[in-house]
Amino acid sequence: MRVVGGSARGRKLLAPPGQRVRPTADRVKESIFSILASRLGTLAGCRVLDVFAGTGNLGIEALSRGAAAAVFIDSHRESAALIRQNLATLGFTDQGRVLCQEALAALKFLTAAEHPFGLVFLDPPYRQGLLVQALELLAGSPLLTAQTMVVAEAAGNEVLPATVDRLTAIDRRVYGDTAVTFYSLADETDQEVT
Repeated sequence: MRVVGGSARGRKLLAPPGQRVRPTADRVKESIFSILASRLGTLAGCRVLDVFAGTGNLGIEALSRGAAAAVFIDSHRESAALIRQNLATLGFTDQGRVLCQEALAALKFLTAAEHPFGLVFLDPPYRQGLLVQALELLAGSPLLTAQTMVVAEAAGNEVLPATVDRLTAIDRRVYGDTAVTFYSLADETDQEVT
C-alpha cells in the first residue's frame, strides 16, 4: 500500500498484520481521486474527514494531493496509532488529527465541534449497516455544505440507497469486490444514480 499521487507519491504506508483492516486498493484509490479531480478540481485548501480510517490511507492521499487538513476516525487503538505513525513518517502530523473513538459517536461529537468538510470518506467494515447509519448522521449535520463530496465504499454487490435524507448518489463505480458511491447534497447534484 502506497500513496499514489501528490507530494508523497510512491511513499509506503504502514498497515497492521492480519485481516482486521481492509485498506482501499491502490488501483481503486487512483480511480477515486481521478473522479474527485474531475468533479472538484484541486483539493488545495480542502478539509477532509476520513471515517473508519484504518491506516489513514484515503485521508493521507488527500493530504498528499494538497488538502489543508484531515480528521481521522477509527475505534481501534492500534489503527489510531498506525495513522499517527503514517502521518509522522510522511510529514503530515501538523495537518492530521486522529480520534480514537467509535465512528458514529465521533460524528456526533464533530457536529458540535468542527467546521464543515469539503471531502468525506466512509469505508466501514462491509455489510454491518454502519455505512447507512453514518450517511444518515452526516446528511442531517452541519459537517456538510453544498460543495462537500462524500465517498462511500462498500462490498461490490452491496447497493446503497440512492438518497439518504439530503444526500443523493451522483456516481457509482464497481471495482471487483469493491463498490464506491459518490454522494452530494441533493440540490447540488447533476443527476441521480439509478
